[in-house]
Amino acid sequence: MAADVLILNTAVVDFRRADFEFADALVGKGGLAKCENENMPDYSQERLRWWIEQGFATVGGPGNAAPLIARTGLKVAIGANLGRGGYDGLDAQGRFFYDVMSANGIDMSETHIHPDLATGTTYIHDAPGQDRGGIAYFASANDDFDFEIFKGAVERLKPSIVYYMYSGLSERGDADEGRDLAEYIKWCRSKGAVTIVDSHTLTADPQELINSGESVAEYRLLEPLLPEVDLFFTSSDEAKMIENTLGTPRNWHEFDEYENNLHFLDFLSERFWRKESGPGDSLRRTRMFGVTVSNGAYEKHICPDGVIGGPNKIESRFMAGGVVDLVGAGDSFRSGLLTYIAHNLADFRDGAVNFAEAVQMGNLFAALYIKAPLDDRYGGIKTYDRMLEVVRSDITYPTFEALTKALS
Repeated sequence: MAADVLILNTAVVDFRRADFEFADALVGKGGLAKCENENMPDYSQERLRWWIEQGFATVGGPGNAAPLIARTGLKVAIGANLGRGGYDGLDAQGRFFYDVMSANGIDMSETHIHPDLATGTTYIHDAPGQDRGGIAYFASANDDFDFEIFKGAVERLKPSIVYYMYSGLSERGDADEGRDLAEYIKWCRSKGAVTIVDSHTLTADPQELINSGESVAEYRLLEPLLPEVDLFFTSSDEAKMIENTLGTPRNWHEFDEYENNLHFLDFLSERFWRKESGPGDSLRRTRMFGVTVSNGAYEKHICPDGVIGGPNKIESRFMAGGVVDLVGAGDSFRSGLLTYIAHNLADFRDGAVNFAEAVQMGNLFAALYIKAPLDDRYGGIKTYDRMLEVVRSDITYPTFEALTKALS
């Protein structure tokens, strides 16, 4: 069965408990880090399964994106490593991830069962009061992402869009200073897929790195990658760290947010929208880069004929109401963006798509996700036609309740 969207890598289960003080010791109080697999806590599979059954676990990575896209009516598949174990062939985490995705209509036929490494797992210290607890991520099977295995997934499913999650979180996926991933993305494009890759660097205090101008090793992986991807959206904090790493550090605090985001998109496009060899030396494909912010997103695009649009800010009309949980905000935004592009694929390839409308669809998905109850994070997403009606309504919704009522 062909897929509209194939999402690759970083299958992960997040455990959140008040007694996970060890996470603070591993990554620092309030810290956030990718930890060595050998330091992963030795909890029994029975205990992990019990925590899952008691509601202390949620799925992450593709779990923040695949069900959202699928609920609009698109065919979505996941290609990822899960750990082997005693729960119908999978470990406790892998079985939970697999079952949640299957229940949401996701094609899991391209799951690879790793013989030695566990399913990716994050332990989050649910600290009391206003304290922020540590977040310790163990890549485990995600560290051994084999591009040759998942070339087969692309050949079998023939996806319109390939979405790789994430650059910076897999030892094998990030090998050869990111060139292996870049070559894989280039290969996916040769098979006809539109491509998108997330960046993800775990850092507890981005402002400290932004102000110091210090480079971040994981962002150097983007150097070979960004010339190959068709779509790339990052957060405003990450944008500053990326430019500090790949370019000349900038005194970001001297400028307002608008100027900084435009500057970053100009930096990216000038550096990475290199012309390809061929008739007329044209780019011959549509590309779109962007920055997500608290009240919308910025985008800049280039069409196959070389005409550039933007940078433009598309302010969200859907952000009224309180945020329940910001985890997955970027993933859900990209889910909306990809949903729109998948439904308008020919126009996107021709450079004739409505870029602002595509971003507004991303804004809508993100708002519905981060404001949703934790036990029903996918429920606000409706069919594509219904979501498009709201995007095109030109209404700024005064409350989250008004938004969900409009979609009901």
